[in-house]
Amino acid sequence: MLHARRFLPSLSLLSAFEAAARTGSVTIAARELDLTQSAVSRQIRALENQLGVELFVRERQTIRLTLAGDAYAREIREALRRISTASLNLRANPDGGTLTLAVLPAFGSRWLMPRLAGFLEHHRGMSVNLVTRLSPFDFKLDSIDAAIHFGDSIWPGAELTPLMGERILPACSPHFRDRHRLQQPGDFLQVPLLHLTSRPDAWEQWLIGHGVPEPTVHGMLFDQFTAAAQAAVAGLGVALLPRFLFEEELRRGDLVEAFQDGEIDGGGRYFLACPTERLAYPPLAAFRDWIAAVAKEGG
Repeated sequence: MLHARRFLPSLSLLSAFEAAARTGSVTIAARELDLTQSAVSRQIRALENQLGVELFVRERQTIRLTLAGDAYAREIREALRRISTASLNLRANPDGGTLTLAVLPAFGSRWLMPRLAGFLEHHRGMSVNLVTRLSPFDFKLDSIDAAIHFGDSIWPGAELTPLMGERILPACSPHFRDRHRLQQPGDFLQVPLLHLTSRPDAWEQWLIGHGVPEPTVHGMLFDQFTAAAQAAVAGLGVALLPRFLFEEELRRGDLVEAFQDGEIDGGGRYFLACPTERLAYPPLAAFRDWIAAVAKEGG
């Protein structure tokens, strides 16, 4: 342990290095840290001496990272961010555990949020932080305890708890339906179709499944279901939407089914993805049991 401490620099040295690396200036780093320029320079030199590695190339009044310094800066920046996040979570919730969950935006806002109070009511002192994510990520590089995942049951390094499937349907505004009167699947090739970037072939699959061979489709792209749904409500086209996330709009009549018998299985499932090394973390274990039970009961 004593030997390992040689490679554990103090936070003051690391903070000085990170600020100088990020700003590319000792002067700006000193201003940011409320230190003198010479103090920051001394701390960076002390860090280099401790590590035995040159982190910066010094040219007259400027500095630039060495290759080793650039790689080290990225690692240290992430480490400092994790420490800051942990400290913030502890300060916000000193008596209970904190769970940081990555969620798909529409699933998080429309399915999870209305039910989350039930979980927190039975786990007082615990807090849940939500981060919206659309693209895949690595649990090893992000300070996230678990994630809501849609697709297949594969996520390397994680254990997936199945939650629910989905039924998707072509939806549009009542005015759009009455104006275009879509009578058969091929008619959809003549109207604007609204696409989700995370499911770029959804319309092609829907059309092929309804007997339209080799369809060529065009239309607006959206990165979230909620935006596509709003565009459909505004009469901009037809969107393929999960029924369970947009029941309210369908019930109010803001959205209607554009085609009878157009509802199909979404072809994937929602899962709670948990990194295997975090499975025993009490807040995650409690949340995992709760969300699996709620999903099994049908929400």
